[in-house]
Amino acid sequence: MTCTHDADASATPDERCGLLLKDDDAIQPDVEQQPTSPAPSHKRKRFAGFSVLLSLILSATLFELWPRTQHDTRTGRNALYSNGTHEFKKTVLMVSIDGLRADYLDRGLTPHLLDISREGIRAKYMKPIFPVRIPFRFFALTLNTSLSADSDVSKSLGIDNFWDPVFQDTFHYARVESAQNPSWWLGEPVWETAERAGIITANLMWPGPWSTSSGVNSTYFLPWENNYALEKKLSNLLEWVDLPLEERPQLILGYEPSLDQAGHATGPMSKAVNMSLAAIDLFARNLTQALGERNLTHIVDIIFVSDHGMMDTSHPTWIYVDEIVGQSWKGVTRVDGWPSMGLRFAPGTNVTEALERLCEYTLSHPDQFDVFTTESFSTDPGTSLVDLDVFNYGKMSAGTVEPMPERYHFSHNYRIAPVWIVPRTGYALTDHTDGEDGMSTGNHGYDNEDPSMHAIFVAHGPFSQGAKAAVVARGEDDGTGEYVMPGFQNVEIYNVVMRLLGLDTTDTATTNGTAGFWDTFVLPDA
Repeated sequence: MTCTHDADASATPDERCGLLLKDDDAIQPDVEQQPTSPAPSHKRKRFAGFSVLLSLILSATLFELWPRTQHDTRTGRNALYSNGTHEFKKTVLMVSIDGLRADYLDRGLTPHLLDISREGIRAKYMKPIFPVRIPFRFFALTLNTSLSADSDVSKSLGIDNFWDPVFQDTFHYARVESAQNPSWWLGEPVWETAERAGIITANLMWPGPWSTSSGVNSTYFLPWENNYALEKKLSNLLEWVDLPLEERPQLILGYEPSLDQAGHATGPMSKAVNMSLAAIDLFARNLTQALGERNLTHIVDIIFVSDHGMMDTSHPTWIYVDEIVGQSWKGVTRVDGWPSMGLRFAPGTNVTEALERLCEYTLSHPDQFDVFTTESFSTDPGTSLVDLDVFNYGKMSAGTVEPMPERYHFSHNYRIAPVWIVPRTGYALTDHTDGEDGMSTGNHGYDNEDPSMHAIFVAHGPFSQGAKAAVVARGEDDGTGEYVMPGFQNVEIYNVVMRLLGLDTTDTATTNGTAGFWDTFVLPDA
């Protein structure tokens, strides 16, 4: 694997302009059978006593190497398992499919993902953190470190561009100087935790820098490359699976953006999205089938996730925020995020007037957007002298200026702008500088409670069999053999990966995941 970075010169600086559609053909790769080596033979022993002793030793050894029962989820990090020809350590292979909306699985275009989920488990949906944006969904906040956006541990945001008042610089997700600068990406990703614990990891284009702010790298890393075919990714993932035991990664991460690109370019209901969805479904089938051909389904836990869904924004109602704010708009120094707007003001700006005008507008247009203030309102130089008591939060109608709702977990961080305007479904925010050009046909970043923002969780392997066994043991199964978990927040992902790798709380980073969330799904070590 190479470790050189090929920047995509065509990448746009703002996702608002839409990402280029990747229209890969749905090519079915030929998956070769894994080479096998003959099992060792044992010579017949001459002395009966020695033969009995040897039999006892071999029985104990084979018990440890023989495949576990389907519902056994023992996760000791150094335990050895056999696929019949080779030894393996417990392995987790997680693939994230950018922009795979939860209800895409109901379109009749993903028979293989549904088959995988029936043999394993899936969640009704997985709720992303707010704001529902990339790339932090993957790295420092959710699928990797499971931190919400305002976590004091992460100090990162779930938005694509924002101003850091300490760095005195702006993060842009599509710029190499931001995307590959680890100082922007704080928090501990799941592969860093694993590497620190002595577990080999492999990273196939997972968003974020190849080295963390602590200087930790994945053992194997393949950097981002746009329009990288799915069959090549399949080959890369299986090459890592086929490495010798001492070189083989136990945690393998893969990322695929084509569905998100199609959704932005042509909308969630488009033919391009359906074609991409079908190709990804075939990829999932081929990957799972390849693991089955290697007799690894009792050893490798494969997890398919996505970061967010997609909403149709082809015909939004445009709201010119600068017109609403009026003269005070001249004092706006920074506008963070998209489709929401995070506003920072220059000292001396009449912020009170700006908020009053926004209040008046929301009272007469209650269904268009919400205005929230964050914790940094009291410390930011542009807003710290403003008396929010004049707005009398408790007496104002919903949809006016309010503190950021706790359910968003998007307030307690100095990188979060002091004022945020969050559009409702069907509306888009702009000003006369940006106008109405460049709006993607599909978008995300809206309220994470909206079903169109929800993501997927599908798992197959010993973990899923253990989860089913636990459900049956509690008498909660429906008798069909299929199990669909209730929806859950994606901040729970980190902890289940850690448990499947055999890592406990002494090894792991602090997260916003729920303590004990997976206790009813992951059976304890035998």
